[in-house]
Amino acid sequence: MSLISSVRNTLVPIHKAGYPFIAVFFVVSLLLGLLWEPLMWVGFLLTAWCAYFFRDPIRITPLDDDLVISPADGRVSSIARIVPPVELDLGIEPMLRISVFMNVFNCHVNRAPMRGSITKIAYRAGQFVNAELDKASSENERNGLVIETAHGAIGVVQIAGLVARRIICWAQPGEIVDAGQRFGLIRFGSRLDVFLPAGAEPRVSLGQLAIAGETVLAEFSSDKGPTVSRRG
Repeated sequence: MSLISSVRNTLVPIHKAGYPFIAVFFVVSLLLGLLWEPLMWVGFLLTAWCAYFFRDPIRITPLDDDLVISPADGRVSSIARIVPPVELDLGIEPMLRISVFMNVFNCHVNRAPMRGSITKIAYRAGQFVNAELDKASSENERNGLVIETAHGAIGVVQIAGLVARRIICWAQPGEIVDAGQRFGLIRFGSRLDVFLPAGAEPRVSLGQLAIAGETVLAEFSSDKGPTVSRRG
């Protein structure tokens, strides 16, 4: 294998949404260096962290309509039956909610948990309390997607956190998404909630680390053959 190929396979791609931030961090580092050289090196470390934050690695996603794949990297912070946010129009009955909390060192690119059609996208302004708190689901700024799947409508909610100040969603109503497909990101610490209809059974535990596009959060049926996967 050539040196160029080795570097290409080692380095993780950076999402384009991070380029402006990385550039700002780099320029500020140079300016700080004019004042005091040690500040420049601190700035370069922060620039490297910024590039790491906006990484967008390739993931291997199981191709199975019975599986619910994690939409985010992070820690499973809640598994409960909760009434979904009213703006999703998913009814007033409790649904299985699995939450994944992302800290500032996790990859923040969000991926669709199941294959289906996006029937609704609803943004709601709110506060910026710690995303690990349960009340963050109802009080924080959030953006919700409703995806019609083979097992009914599911909700996917991007929730801003204590540090996060920008939710990005490039998906559109009517769009068909595949499981593991990128649909948005949240800048600097946040959380993803997945609301699932009856029949879904959790396949993760509280505190477990999840990988976006790969970790199975829940399953609708286990009576099936081998599962294939897709790289993306």
